[in-house]
Amino acid sequence: MLTWIISLSLRMRTVMMALALILLVGGVMQIRTVPLDLVPEFSPLSLDVHTEALGLSTTEVESLITVPLEADLLNGVPWLDSIESESITSLSAIEMFFAPGTDLMQARQMVQERLTQAHALPNVSNPPVMLQPVSSSSRVMNIGLNSKTVSLIDMSVLARWNIVPRLVGVPGVANVSVWGLRNKQVQVQVNPATLHANNITLEQIIKTAGESVWASPLTYLNSSTPGSGGFIDTPNQRLGVRHISPTATPETFSQVPVFGTAIPLHQVAHVIEANQPLIGDAIFKTGSGLLLAIDKFPGANTIEVTHGVEAALLELSPGMQGIEVDSHIYRPASFIERAAENLGTGIAVAYMLLLIAFASLFANWRVTLIAAVVVPLSGFSAIWALNAWRRYQYDDDCRPDPCYCRNSRRCGPEPRHYRSTTRGGRRHCKQEDRLCHHRYGSPGGLQPALVCHPDATARGCAAVIYARHNGTIF
Repeated sequence: MLTWIISLSLRMRTVMMALALILLVGGVMQIRTVPLDLVPEFSPLSLDVHTEALGLSTTEVESLITVPLEADLLNGVPWLDSIESESITSLSAIEMFFAPGTDLMQARQMVQERLTQAHALPNVSNPPVMLQPVSSSSRVMNIGLNSKTVSLIDMSVLARWNIVPRLVGVPGVANVSVWGLRNKQVQVQVNPATLHANNITLEQIIKTAGESVWASPLTYLNSSTPGSGGFIDTPNQRLGVRHISPTATPETFSQVPVFGTAIPLHQVAHVIEANQPLIGDAIFKTGSGLLLAIDKFPGANTIEVTHGVEAALLELSPGMQGIEVDSHIYRPASFIERAAENLGTGIAVAYMLLLIAFASLFANWRVTLIAAVVVPLSGFSAIWALNAWRRYQYDDDCRPDPCYCRNSRRCGPEPRHYRSTTRGGRRHCKQEDRLCHHRYGSPGGLQPALVCHPDATARGCAAVIYARHNGTIF
């Protein structure tokens, strides 16, 4: 067999040289686009659901939130393999693991549909929230913010309303957490002895403070449901009435009389602008600051996400005067870039030493030339094959027909149907004129009444509900 291959290559040396040139050029182009990362995506598909319940103890969170969510709503989600939960003070965390081969978007859709029924749970917490999926390495960057002229509260306001929304919009960024965030608050700090001396109860202070803001989170107060200011009709137009709050600053807020008395609020309490009690903080060499922890989506390129975040920070720099930004606290892209550079240098040196060895041992320019071509050719071919396999595994889709139906709109040819099966851990699509069935690794086997829509752009065939109404695909 080997002799036949060699003889065939010699007889068709022109074709072989052309193929080698194509592989070399294609390999060089592939190297420039191959994604590099610290670790591969090894973690199983999972989804996290968090529910905040400020003020509840661990036992109350477990009995009122975690158990009803886990047992009544999330247990029994299609393709669910296992479910784990954790209850801590003021927080319920539930993590669901799905069977291999489950599509991420379908799993999120099923979980989100279950969470719409969370209104049946006891009204003791915020609505449950499904977190964004993150990669196995998760953290892609840590950014430090500190300043000598800008206060931590003002810097927190800037981070919450300007910096974080811009960074979340960078392609590949899944979540941006802020450590040391200080929310801007007007606080009324009371002294029980002062209240007792003025014959004022804490309930009066709470009612006074709650009724003095636009909208209070306390549902038993009238300001929890603020009404409109009404309108005024003139001969030509209708003018809306908007009230301007006189308590915009702590100074004006302190002048409000306590409910049921004529005593101003500042005589029985301290009204100041401060932040909420912190659970931890971000400490730098110069003192306290803010730390932005950035997570990426599964499969996102670490280097591309890092460069995108740095470009976004550069765009925001005109609005962050006086704030020092340190984006090298934790930057895995730096290690990847150095490792790739060192690897390239090592390969180049080894390649030159190999050519010198061939030239010294064989003293034949033809043998040296063959080695000079074969070694990079084999390496580029392997890189090309591995990159093609990666795209085949994760980026393939079913889009056989340029005409597709979406949102109940009619189009020309009717979408084709596919049968999806699982071989070797992935789904394969086969064109057929009937409904497609998806085989997942969970109990239940084949799931009927599913069709591969031609507009599928996710991995494999996207399973959507197939319905027919007057010839329309929904």
